[in-house]
Amino acid sequence: MTTTNPLLAESPLPYALPPFEAIREEHFLPAFEEAIQAHLAEVAAISGSTEPATFANTLESLERSGVLLDRVRRVFDNAAGAHLTPGLREIEPKVNAMLAAHEDAVHLDAALYSRIKALYETREDLGLDPESLRLVERYHTRFRRAGAELDERGRARLRELNARIAAESTAFGQNLLAANEAGALVLDDPAQLSGLSPDAVAAAAENARRLGHEGAWVLSLRNFSNQFELAVLDDREVRRRFLRASLDRAQDTNLPLAKSLAVLRAERAALLGYDSHAAYVVADNTAGSTRAVTDLLARLVPPAVANARREADALADIAGGEVAAWDWAYWSEKVRKERYDVDQAALRPYFELDRVLREGVFHAAREVYGITLTERPDLPGYHPDVRVFEVFDADGSELGLFLADFFSRPTKRGGAWMNSLVVRSELLGGRPVVVNNHNIAAPAPGEPALLTFAQVKTLFHEFGHALHALFSRVRHPYFAATAVPRDFVEFPSQVNEMWALWPDVLERYARHHETGEPLPADLVTRMEQAARFGQGFATVEYLAAALLDWAWHSLPAGEDPGDPLEFEARALREAGLDLPAIPPRYRTSYFTHIFNSGYSAGYYSYIWSEVLDADTTEWFTARPERRRENGEVFRDRLLSKGGSVDPLAAFAQVLGRPPRVEPLLTRRGLDGAEGA
Repeated sequence: MTTTNPLLAESPLPYALPPFEAIREEHFLPAFEEAIQAHLAEVAAISGSTEPATFANTLESLERSGVLLDRVRRVFDNAAGAHLTPGLREIEPKVNAMLAAHEDAVHLDAALYSRIKALYETREDLGLDPESLRLVERYHTRFRRAGAELDERGRARLRELNARIAAESTAFGQNLLAANEAGALVLDDPAQLSGLSPDAVAAAAENARRLGHEGAWVLSLRNFSNQFELAVLDDREVRRRFLRASLDRAQDTNLPLAKSLAVLRAERAALLGYDSHAAYVVADNTAGSTRAVTDLLARLVPPAVANARREADALADIAGGEVAAWDWAYWSEKVRKERYDVDQAALRPYFELDRVLREGVFHAAREVYGITLTERPDLPGYHPDVRVFEVFDADGSELGLFLADFFSRPTKRGGAWMNSLVVRSELLGGRPVVVNNHNIAAPAPGEPALLTFAQVKTLFHEFGHALHALFSRVRHPYFAATAVPRDFVEFPSQVNEMWALWPDVLERYARHHETGEPLPADLVTRMEQAARFGQGFATVEYLAAALLDWAWHSLPAGEDPGDPLEFEARALREAGLDLPAIPPRYRTSYFTHIFNSGYSAGYYSYIWSEVLDADTTEWFTARPERRRENGEVFRDRLLSKGGSVDPLAAFAQVLGRPPRVEPLLTRRGLDGAEGA
C-alpha cells in the first residue's frame, strides 16, 4: 500500500510538500485506515509497557507517534475546506466518523491515562525543563477533559455523543456549502448591477460562466450576513433579495442540526463535569471563566448599540427616512462619501491583488521580521489557482513554504482561513508548510483582481496566522504552530492587520493599477475617519453573533431550546441586540464557525483577542523607529513560542505588563467619543 498510495509515503518534494499531483480521492480512505491502525499500535506499545512511566517512554513517545495519521489528516482537512469535490464530499462523513472513534480510543485508554496521571502527580520531581513540564500538564488536562476519568458507562455514552456530534457537524458544513451555491443571486439584466464597478460586473459575469449561467451575472454568497455588494448596488429590490438570500439560507437543513448539536454538546459537558458547553470550552482558554466572557461582552453592548443608533440617525438623514437592513451598507457608503469624501468602489483600482500581496503583505513581513518570499511555480498546489512561495529568514536560511489560494469556487467553503500542511518541531524536525485560503471573486480572463479594503485587511490578517506557524520554534509537536488557546489564536493575525495602513507599507502597495499613481495621502486620513463611523454597526453585528453563540452553548444539559428561530430571536432580545436593521454577522443556520469548526462557545475570542491586539498595536505605533527591533521581540517572545508557554505570560514578556482594554474601546469608538 505504501508504494502505491502517495499519502502513506514521505513526500519527495522540498519541505515535504504533499505530492498533490499524485494524490487521488480514492487514496484517502485506505490511507486513513492504515494510518489509524499504525497509530493504535504505537499507542498500545506505550500503554502496554511494563516499564514504569517516564517522560521519555510515555509522553515523548506519544509525541513521536501518529506521524503518518497527522500527515494524511492535514492533507484531507485542507482539501475538505478548500476543494471539497463530490468524491471527497461522499467520504468526508466516513473520515470524520473514523477520526472521532479513533480519538476516543486513544483518550479513553485507561492504561495510557494511568501512565500520564502518574507523571502528572510526580511532575515537580522529574527535573523537567519548563516546556516539558508544561507538556505533562497539558496532556493530563487534555485526557481528563476528553473523558479519561469516566467510568465505563460514561465512556460508552461519551463515544456515542462524539460520534453524533462529528456526523452532524459534518452534515452542517456540507449543507451550508450546497446552500451557498443554491442561494447565489442570478441576475439577467445589466441594469440590476448598477453601482458595481466595471471589474466587479466582469467578475460577476465570469462567476456566472463558471457556474453554468452563461450570459447572466451571478453574485455568490459569502459566509457572513451582509454581503460586500450591498454597499454599492443601486437597485433596492436587488439588495433586498440578496440580503434575504443570505439571511434565510440553509434554514430547513441546518436549524435542526444546530439545535441538536447544542443539546448534544450540553449533555457531553455535563457528563464531563461542567455546567454547560460554554463552561467546558472557556475553562481551557485564557478567559478562564464564563463570568469573564459575559462581563466583557456585557460591557461592550450598551456603548456599541448607542454608537449604532447614532449611525442610524445619520443614515436616516441622508436617506430621507428609516433604513432597512438591506439599505444600511448602501447608505453608509453615501455618508462616507458626503462626510469624508471616501468612495469604497473608487478605492478598488488602488488595491490590485498581486501588488497588495507582494508590496504590501510580503513587504511588511520583510520590514518587521526580515523574511522574504520567492514564488516557486515549479512546485504543485492542490488546485490550479494555488500559488506556492518559498520563505527565507533574514539570514537567508530556508524557513518554509507558503501556499496562497485566493479565489472562490463552488468546492470551497466560505470565509478565509489558514491551514498547516507541515509543522516544525525540534523532536520531529521538518519545516512549516502553511496555506492561506480566501474567497475573492475571480476576475475575468486577462483582467486584474481588484480588492475592497476589507479584503486587503483580510490578506494581512490571514498572513498573520501564517507567520505564527512559520515562526514556530518549539521542541514538542503538541505546541507547534498555532496550537494555542482558541481565544488567543486570533491575536497575532489581528496584530498583523496594522501594517495595512502603516504609511510606508501603504505607499508601496496602494497604487492605481493602470496609472501607478499612489493613493492620495489625505484620502488615507479620511478612510480612517470613515472607518470609525462604521464601528457602531460592525461592533453590534459582531456582538450579536458572539452572544448568539454564547446563548446556544450556555444551555444546561437536558434543556430543550425550542424552535431555533424563536431561540435566536429571544437570545438577541435578552442581550439588547435585537436591532432589525443590523442582523448578526452570522445567523444560526450558517454559523459555520460554531457548528462546523472549532469556535463553538468561542466566537467571543475575536473581541477577546482584539483587546490584546489593540494594546500591542499601540505598543508598535508608539515606537515607529524600532519597528524591526520590536518585530524581533514579538517574534522571539511570543510568535515562536506556540503553545509552549502560558499565552498571557508571553504577552507580558513583550509589553512588560498585562493587557489593557482601553485601546480597544478607543479603536471601536466605545470610550465615550462620538462614533458618528
